[in-house]
Formats: sequence, structure tokens, C-alpha cells
Amino acid sequence: MPPISSWFSSKRLVPTGDIGVDLGTANTLVCVRGEGVVLSEPSVVAVERGTKRIMSVGLEAKRMLGRTPDGIEAVRPLKDGVIADVDVTELMLRHFLKQVMSKRIFRIKPRVVVGVPSGITELERRAVRSSAQAAGANEVYMVAEPMAAAIGVGLPIETPRGNMVIDIGGGTTEIAVIALSGIVADTSIRIGGDELDQSIVTFLRKNYNLLIGEPTAEAIKMQIGSAIPIENEREMEVKGRDLLSGIPKMVVIHSEEIRECLQEPLRSIVEAVRSALEITPPELASDIVDFGIVMTGGGALIRGLDKLVALETNLPIHVDEEPMTCVVRGSGRILENFAKYRPVLRT
Repeated sequence: MPPISSWFSSKRLVPTGDIGVDLGTANTLVCVRGEGVVLSEPSVVAVERGTKRIMSVGLEAKRMLGRTPDGIEAVRPLKDGVIADVDVTELMLRHFLKQVMSKRIFRIKPRVVVGVPSGITELERRAVRSSAQAAGANEVYMVAEPMAAAIGVGLPIETPRGNMVIDIGGGTTEIAVIALSGIVADTSIRIGGDELDQSIVTFLRKNYNLLIGEPTAEAIKMQIGSAIPIENEREMEVKGRDLLSGIPKMVVIHSEEIRECLQEPLRSIVEAVRSALEITPPELASDIVDFGIVMTGGGALIRGLDKLVALETNLPIHVDEEPMTCVVRGSGRILENFAKYRPVLRT
């Protein structure tokens, strides 16, 4: 029998008392205090129609999007950054927390910090709280996503210095100016990666009479999508269903076309950044000129988006090395120094 010390060193005999969650429209990430990010899965659930029995959750369920028979439905329970289906979200969150906790011996109810959009309503906040508690949380705290992203990046949010963060997620874009552990100016728009995908779906339907699903649109965005002209323009074969004949077909599309169809939602994001800057106090605005803006979230991975924002604002833009994990990393840092970051949390 191995000595007790080896159990502790293996991290199995550790109380799962502190868990951070980034409950995103596109992906859900979970971190455990002292261990970092331990789970990253798509926010998709496959359920049996009628009974609502869960068939699969996460990546396996995402592979079913647009491919399910009549008896199974693949759903995304979060829309525009907030909970659209409380029951399914609760089941999904419970599944992820159980997955994290099952690898540890102590099964105490965890303290959970959840990243939520800064523009969330009280009704939506109650839905998040009830879902986390039903999933097994003891205490539930919420932190605004741009605040969590700023902490995850390592910005000095507790100082008087102005820090500006743009967090582009799947359902929302959150822009916030932070100082003294509070959000001084913020703008939240319900435009993110999903809106970009929908623009690609609409473009192909109008211009090529080709019907594609969301996963294909996302693949196009990631492979040849860009915000500004790039040196090596690309092209891509896209397969879908012909709307006129009803039979499958393949077309070749170019990166210039995709860039053009993404301009409207990207313009909305740039306008939201300008709106946040317009309501920023002048002293904090001078700090932003000196230190620039930090861009986080999956949308920050779109080629040239940082250069587009820099061009429109004349401010330096810094993209985090791992933009998709900034919010959950911030939740983890809050848990590691709970007393320091207590002012940024809502119960």
C-alpha cells in the first residue's frame, strides 16, 4: 500500500473546495485552485427528445450538431453569453463539475467562482446561481468576465491605473475600463463568434445558394477568416447542400469574400470599443494611451482583428498568448487570493 504522502503528492487526496468556471456560450472551462485549467469542453449537450435524458456532453455532443436523428437533439443551452435553457445548463454544469470532482477523493461541496457577462440581468444572475448550486456548489460567487480576464492576464486591477480589456467571446463582446478593483466604464454587446459564423452562413446562402451548418461556418472563420487584408490570401473548399437542386455540392471560396462578409459584425465591435473610450474619464484615458488595450477571448484569434482595432483607435493592442483561457485563469487567481479579490465578486 503506497504511503499517505504519495497520495497527497498525486493531488488525488485534495479537497475540491475551490473551483473556477468560465461558463461561455461556445466553451465551458473549469479550473481547480492550485492545479490550473483541468477541463475545456464545448458548451453543447445532446439530449433525447421528450425525456430530456442526456446522451452526451461537450466535444462528443458538438460533433452531433446538425447530424442528429429525430430522437436526439444537440443543443447549446447558452445564447449571447447568458443561460437560455436553465434545465439543460444545470445538467451540463453538473456533468462538468462531477467530472472534475470524481478525480479527487474528497467530495465536499465546492466554492465556485463563475465568470458572467458584465451586462447580465438579475434574472439571468439567478439562473447562473441556481444552476451552479444544483450542480453541487456550496457557495457561488460571480465575477464580470472582463474583470476576470484582466486578473487572468495579470493586470494591476487594484491600483488607480486605468486598465482596458476587450473580451470577445462566442455570444458577447465585453469592453471594460478597470481601476481600483472596479469597472469604471463598460460596454457589452451581444455580438461575438456566433454572429461571425452566422454572417458566413448568410453569405454562402445568398451568393452561392449553398446551405452549411454552424460547425462548417466556424471552420471557415478559423481557417481563412480575417479582419484586414493579409499577405497570403487563401481559399478553401466548402461542402454543403445546394438550395436550388437540393443535392450536395462543393464550392471554392476565397479569404477576401469571407473578410467582406465579416465586416458588419466586426464594425459593431470596433464601435463598441469607441463607445467605451468615449465614456472613460480623462485621467484613465491617459493611462490607456500609455499602456494600451488588452484583447482576450476566442475572437481575439481572428487574424488581423488587433490591427483593425489599433487602426481605428490609434492605441496599442496586446493579445494574450492564450486568449481563450483568460477568464477561467482569472477565476483561479481569485480563488488563490480570495481576500484580495473579494471586492470584485458578487454573491
